[in-house]
Amino acid sequence: MTGADSIQISTLAERPALIGRIYEIDESWPVFTSHDLVASALLDQVAEVFPDYCVVATDGDRVVARGLSVPFNATLDGREEMPDQGWDRVLSWAFRDQRAGHPLTTASALEITLDNAYLGRGLSYQVLAAMRQAVGRQGHDTLVAPVRPNAKHQQPHTPMADYVHQRRADGLPADPWLRVHVKAGGTIEKVATTSMTVSGSLAQWRAWTGLPFDRDGAVVVPGALVPVHCDTAHDRAVYVEPNVWVRHRTA
Repeated sequence: MTGADSIQISTLAERPALIGRIYEIDESWPVFTSHDLVASALLDQVAEVFPDYCVVATDGDRVVARGLSVPFNATLDGREEMPDQGWDRVLSWAFRDQRAGHPLTTASALEITLDNAYLGRGLSYQVLAAMRQAVGRQGHDTLVAPVRPNAKHQQPHTPMADYVHQRRADGLPADPWLRVHVKAGGTIEKVATTSMTVSGSLAQWRAWTGLPFDRDGAVVVPGALVPVHCDTAHDRAVYVEPNVWVRHRTA
């Protein structure tokens, strides 16, 4: 457990009573991201199945941040430590390997989410540090992360491979969330080109976004890192989100 002012951070294994409360946070994830099929099937089970890999921050009785990660086996045939299918792939591998009893060779972060009232206080650095420590205690010397750059939605038409090379005058990444990871000691490794996929009918996308989705082609959606592809003839739209693989040492 660590403390900063009145905030306490611990693993969910240490505070299991909070497992059912980690989604009480006032957060700002785009609505459509929850309709990723892998997330819909597995994400709400992560804290209960892998509590040693997940952390929670509280301010008094209020849950103000969560950090979720999962272990998986990166050595099985056809696998790699940082797959192109990023977030979706490592989440599905984690549950498959846990059920099969495979050795858990690698740990990947899934998300760090802060309550909107606690943004800008440096809490993200503390949660990231706690996640690295938690993963290290499970015997892993690195924590990989398919990072979702939080300002990329402002440049939806810029390829992620180009976006990650944008720098400030001091040489740090222009993107604030990538900058947090680099300042915390992380190294940017590669782009996860198909990290998350959300597909749905046009009626579903209209409900999720409030946009008409009445023309073929690329649709810029608030909060989306790249445009959503709309196909009116087939009554569907598909969003394929790229993320950025970052590697952290745990010690």
